Amino acid sequence: MTTIKRNQNKSSVFDWIVRLLKGVLVGIGFITPGLSGGVLAVVFGLYEPLMRFLGNLKDKFIKNVLYFIPVGIGGVIGIVAFSAVVDFAFRNYAAQFTWLFIGFIAGTFPSLFKTSGEKGRKWWHWLVLVLIAGGTVFLMCWMESFRSVQLIPSFTSWLLSGALIGVGVVVPGMSPSNFLIYLGLYQPMAFGIRHLDLGVIIPLALGTIICVLLFARLISWMFKKLYAFMYHFILGIVVGSTIVIIPEGVQGRALAVSALLFVVGALTSYALAKLDEKYSREDLVS
Repeated sequence: MTTIKRNQNKSSVFDWIVRLLKGVLVGIGFITPGLSGGVLAVVFGLYEPLMRFLGNLKDKFIKNVLYFIPVGIGGVIGIVAFSAVVDFAFRNYAAQFTWLFIGFIAGTFPSLFKTSGEKGRKWWHWLVLVLIAGGTVFLMCWMESFRSVQLIPSFTSWLLSGALIGVGVVVPGMSPSNFLIYLGLYQPMAFGIRHLDLGVIIPLALGTIICVLLFARLISWMFKKLYAFMYHFILGIVVGSTIVIIPEGVQGRALAVSALLFVVGALTSYALAKLDEKYSREDLVS
């Protein structure tokens, strides 16, 4: 009996740490231009349970909150503690940094693909995957052609920025950071977060929460009724958005470092996925 209890405690500690690390990476994804925290939430197995929780807040509320506490802590760490690191890395080593995150996505893709077929898949699900991947590539390339529109930082603009981040949560593949760069708000946002400016952080949080809560119930219902379609739709977004962020013109030493970081990212996320399988949890929301 004592041995079983120790193993259960060990499992709980590992699971908590894994969720914390996932939260950190998702948080970093939200503040990194070109990346998507929503996609990372998908590949780390957080997206569907989060949408089901937020879409059904009354069901197993305490259990869900306890499950997502380390994810939330990790997200805050990723956004606040790493904002300066991300800004420096993206400005000076954009290609290498991007390949690290492509590795994170690649390492968990087998697990995500397996999950997408748990309730069966038909030929048209493959068609959905291909069409959405192609559409995502086209849309993101088209977005790159936009000219920057400078907005003055204010409570309203930070509320809008939070809403964009919320859309990035419920629509995996959309990079809110790209939009914030176009609007001229990315650098002021990063500066405000780094210096714990509540005038920036509070409206950002409000906008994000309001947007996510508005759409979470719809997403939860679609997962329940259209499980295979939703997963192949999201798989298409993951594939398409990953293709778009592949850096061009990387060569020499930068290429070698990029390859190494890709392998490190892939092995890290693959290990996280295996830990998830080893320490599987009960469904939080029926």
